[in-house]
Amino acid sequence: MVEIIEVKSKRDIKDFINFPLKLYKNCPYFVPALYGDEKKLLMGGGNTRDYESVFYLAKKDGAVFGRIQGILHKQHNELRNEKRVRFTRFDSVDDKEVSNALFEAVEKWAISKGMEQICGPLGYSDLDREGLLIWGFSENSTYEEQYNYEYYPTLVESFGFEKEVDWLEFELTPPEKKNEMLARVAKRALEINKLHIASTDMSKKRFIEKYANSLFDTIDICYSKLYGTMPITPEERKKLIGDFYMVLNVKQLVFICNDKDEVVAFGLAFPAFGDALKKSGGRLTPLTILKLLKTLKKPKAIDLGLVGIRPEYQNSGLVAVIIQGMLDFFEKDGIEKCETNLNLETNTGIISQWKYFNSRNHKRRRAYIKNIDKEKYNA
Repeated sequence: MVEIIEVKSKRDIKDFINFPLKLYKNCPYFVPALYGDEKKLLMGGGNTRDYESVFYLAKKDGAVFGRIQGILHKQHNELRNEKRVRFTRFDSVDDKEVSNALFEAVEKWAISKGMEQICGPLGYSDLDREGLLIWGFSENSTYEEQYNYEYYPTLVESFGFEKEVDWLEFELTPPEKKNEMLARVAKRALEINKLHIASTDMSKKRFIEKYANSLFDTIDICYSKLYGTMPITPEERKKLIGDFYMVLNVKQLVFICNDKDEVVAFGLAFPAFGDALKKSGGRLTPLTILKLLKTLKKPKAIDLGLVGIRPEYQNSGLVAVIIQGMLDFFEKDGIEKCETNLNLETNTGIISQWKYFNSRNHKRRRAYIKNIDKEKYNA
C-alpha cells in the first residue's frame, strides 16, 4: 500500500532531497542538483504571488519510493489563458502503483485549485530543469538538465499523459577546417547593423553589473512566445546570477551590443562541470570545490545555456556572429566539445546552425500534457 505524504517537516524535506541521490547512486550518467539550493527551495515552500507549490513523497512501510512537486504558475496561466498545474522533480522506482499515486496527488491538488490540466516536467521558469529524457539514456547528463532512467516514460504515459512538445540536444565538436566565409559574414553583420561585441576585458563583477539587466530584458523578449516560458522576475534574476556566478567565465560569452551598450543578441556558455559534481551528493565539500575549480580553470567542454536575438535584428546575420564566437571558444580555449542542452524540435532556425560543427543529436526530452478527469475523484 502506497502512502502519500505532503512534505512539511524537516525530515520530509531531507527525504525529498535525498531520494534521487539514493535512486541514482550507482548511475554513471546522473548529475545531482546542489543540495543547498534544493533545501532552500523546500524550506521556502515555493509559494509567492506568482505561483503556489506542493511537494509529495510516496512511501511504503515507512521507506521512500518516490517524490514529486506540483507548481501552479498563476502568471503563466493568466497570460496563456490556461488552467494548468505543472509537475516537476518527479522521481520513482519502477513501480506504477507508486508513480500513479504521486500523479494522483498532484491532480487532486490541481482540482482543489480549480485547474483542468497537468503538464510537465516543467519548473518555475524555462531556466529550470525541464523535460523527461525519452532517449539518450547512456549519455552523460549536464548540470543544467535532469537525468532519468529508461523506465520513466512508461510510468508517465501509463497514467495517461501524452506528448505536448519535444526538445533535442546535440553534442558539438570542432569542424575539420575553419570556415572563412562565416567569419566574413559575421564581421559584415556587425558593421551593417552598427553593433559590437561586448568587451570582456574587465572583472566578472563589473561585466555582470554592466550587462545583466539588458541581457535578461533581451531573454524575456526573445523567449516570450516559446513553450513554457515566462518573464524572469527581479528575484529570479538575482537568484540566477548567484547560482551561476562561480562558474561563469565572461571569456565564453558572446554579447552583441548596440551603441548604448545594451545587449541585443547573445550566446551564453558555461564550463561543463557536471562530472565534478557526479559523486558529490550535491554538496560543495572541499574536494568537490577543488574539482570544480580545476574544471573552471581549464575546461575541456562547455554547456550552451541560451542563444537569442531580438526580433528587430533577426535575419540580419547575427547568428553568424554568435556561431563564430562559439567556434572561437574551441580554437582559443582548447575546448573539445559543447553540449547544446535543450532545443525545441520546432526551432529549426537554431538547429540548422549546428551544421557549422560536427554535430550529433544524442538526446531527446519530452513535455507531457493530460486533461484532468475530475469525475475520477468524485466517484
